This record gives sequence, C-alpha cells and structure tokens, in this order.
Amino acid sequence: MAISVQTNASALVALQNLNHTNDQLSETQNRISTGLNISSAKDNASVWAIAQGQRADVSSLGAVKSSLDRASSISDVAMTAGASISDMLNEIKAKVVAAQDPSLDTASRNAINTDFRALLRQITDQVNNAEFDGANLLDGSLPSGIRFLANANATSFITLAAKNMSLGGSIITIPSTATLTTIAAAATVLTQIANSIVNVNSALGDMGAQAKQITAHNLFVSKLSDVLQTGIGNLVDADMPKEAARLQALQVQQQLGAQALSIANTAPQIILSLFK
Repeated sequence: MAISVQTNASALVALQNLNHTNDQLSETQNRISTGLNISSAKDNASVWAIAQGQRADVSSLGAVKSSLDRASSISDVAMTAGASISDMLNEIKAKVVAAQDPSLDTASRNAINTDFRALLRQITDQVNNAEFDGANLLDGSLPSGIRFLANANATSFITLAAKNMSLGGSIITIPSTATLTTIAAAATVLTQIANSIVNVNSALGDMGAQAKQITAHNLFVSKLSDVLQTGIGNLVDADMPKEAARLQALQVQQQLGAQALSIANTAPQIILSLFK
C-alpha cells in the first residue's frame, strides 16, 4: 500500500471500525438504561408493533379491572345493607308475634307498635343509604341493574342485578303504613313479614352469587394482565447479564479502535524521514 499525505486508507478503515463500535456501544447503553432490547420501531418494526398491541390490551384490561372493582364495591355496600335489613326483619317478626297477644292492654300494644314503626323507618333508611358512587341496588332506582366491563374490547359485560327492598315492594311486602294496633292488623303483617324474610334472604343469596362471579372474573382479568405483561417482556426486554458483558467487550474494542486510529494517523509521518 502506497504511503500518501493526501489519503490515509488505514486511518479511514480504523475510523470506520471505531464509528461502528461506538454505534454498537450506544445501542448497548440504551438497552441497559431502558431495560429494553426493542425500545422503538427502528429496532425491530414487527416485534415492536406486536408489543404495542399487547400494551394496548393491558391498558384496556386496567379499565376493565377498575370497572369490576367498582362493581364489587357497589355489591358489597348493597349486601351489607341487605344483611342489616334481614336482621331488622327478624326483630320486626318478634314485635309482630308479641302484638298478637290478646292479653296486651292498649298502652303495651301502642309501645310495641311504636317500636315496629321505628324498625320500618330504619329499613327505609338502610335502603336509601345503600349507595356507592351514585349507584343504589336496593331503592328501585336501577330496575335493570348495572352493567360492567368484562373484556378489553368492551364487547362483553357482567350485569349486577338490582333488588328493590323498599317497603311495600315485591321483596319486602310490608307497606310503610302498616301498624300493629289490633290483633287482626298484626296477623296481616305476620304473613307479610314471613314472606318478606324469605324474599330478602333469597335476594341476598342472588347478590352473593353475583358478587362471587365478579370477584372471580376480576381475579381472572388480573392474571390475564400479568400474563400479557410477561409476554411483552419476553418480546422486548433486554437480557441484562448479556448486555453487561457486551458493554465491557465494546468498551475494550472502543479503546483498541482509538489506539488503532492513533497509530494509523501517525503513519504519514514516516514520509518526513525521507526528506531529511
């Protein structure tokens, strides 16, 4: 190879190799800093596109989980109020049975009726307060129940049915105007209270089954999200031990490349010796 002061081929080759090493070093440092083997479309367009699609599904599943969490909260509030109502119905039954005692005088009967009326008001209060985030399953405001997201495409839903436990309804048949001032009135209420207890307990059973379904589906969504996250990691995550070893090798190559370029740059100085 001819020695020239105009063109230093060896230096050009050394510079190309050094630039190539620097590019590789930059890529490796980026993988280490981001933890990703594929962080943009230019790294691998097809794999990046697949990963982005999976990330969209994970984000959508987050919205589904939030919807199911809200469903669980609404259901829990409704069931807590329903259980309290069931307990009050048992207390009411005791009052109704006591009111059928023919030996009661007027004052005693009125006292029992006062307690009875107070319990009815408590049931109404429980029904009206069984609300979470503006949704009440017990007051009849949601006759069709509420639908919640069940999949990432918003094409499937889980319905939480409403149970109207207002007084005088189909579940609690005791009217808000009921009294125990006479034995005949107490007998009528006794039939109503017996039916109401059965209806409330059946409604609570249905609500419990729905709550269990929501909890199970919420758990499935969480597991599915975790699996998708793992799949994304398999596609784009960097192998950190491998990248660490590669980083050290490239740093050595960079130093050697710099030395090779330095040596190549000094080669034309040999020409000076020819003119001494």
